Amino acid sequence: MVSKTGKRNHPHQRILAVAAHPDDVEFLMAGTLALLHQKGHQIFIATVGTGDMGSQELRNQEIANLRYQEATESAKILNAPYYCLGESDLHFVFDNPTRFKTVELIRQIQPDIVFTHSPQDYMKDHEITADLLWDACFNASVPNYITNQPNPAKPTTKTPHLYYADAIEGMNRFGERITPQFYIDISSVIEIKTQMLSAHESQRSWLQAQHSMDRYIENMLQWSRLRGEEISVAYAEGFTQHKGHPFPQDNCLIDLNSL
Repeated sequence: MVSKTGKRNHPHQRILAVAAHPDDVEFLMAGTLALLHQKGHQIFIATVGTGDMGSQELRNQEIANLRYQEATESAKILNAPYYCLGESDLHFVFDNPTRFKTVELIRQIQPDIVFTHSPQDYMKDHEITADLLWDACFNASVPNYITNQPNPAKPTTKTPHLYYADAIEGMNRFGERITPQFYIDISSVIEIKTQMLSAHESQRSWLQAQHSMDRYIENMLQWSRLRGEEISVAYAEGFTQHKGHPFPQDNCLIDLNSL
C-alpha cells in the first residue's frame, strides 16, 4: 500500500528477538529493536537460558532470579514482554524438548520478524540458539508438529523473516572477522541501547569490580562503533538474513524507513 505522500505503508509488525542469555539481545540487536519500536512495531524479547552462570558470588537460582528481573526491566524500555525458556547456561542441547519449547514460543507470539544469534560465534550456547530458532521458524507452521506444552498455541500461518545478528566482537570461533550482509545505522538510538544494557547491573557491576572500569558498556560501544565505521556512520549493527527454503526472500529491514 502506498500513501498519498508516495511512501509505502506497512502494518505494524510483531518483532521477536531471541538470544541465549540475558544481555545478549542488548549487546547485539537492541539498537535495531529500538528503531523498530519507535516506528510503532511490537517488540518481544526472549532468552533460551536463565543466566544462572553469570556470577561468582550468587548461587545458580539466585543469579537466575536477579537476571530475570534485569532482563524484564531492560525489555520494558521498549514496552516489550520478556520470556525465558528456562535452560541452564552451558547446558544447551538441540534436543526435542528444547525444540518443542522454542516452537511454542514462536506459535504464541506469531512473529513477522525474528532475530537471533549468528550461527558462527564464540560459544556453543549462541550457536545452538541460532539453530533452535531456524528450526522453530520452520516447524511452527506444521499442524502435526505437537509441542507437548501446556495450553499449546495454534500453528503459525506463515514463515517469518529470520535475521542473524552479529557474532560477539564480529568474529567466529576461529577469531576470523565475519562480514554482515547488511548494516543498520543505530546512531540515533545508541543511548537507548546503552540504557537497556545498563539495566543488567549484576553483570556490569561484576566487570567493574574485576577490571576497575566499565568495560561492559565500553565494549558494546566499541563494537557498535567499529561496525559503524564500515558504513561511515557513528554506530551500527550488522545482520545476515536466512534465505533458505521456505523463508522469505525479500529483506524487509534493508531500509527501516520503508517499515
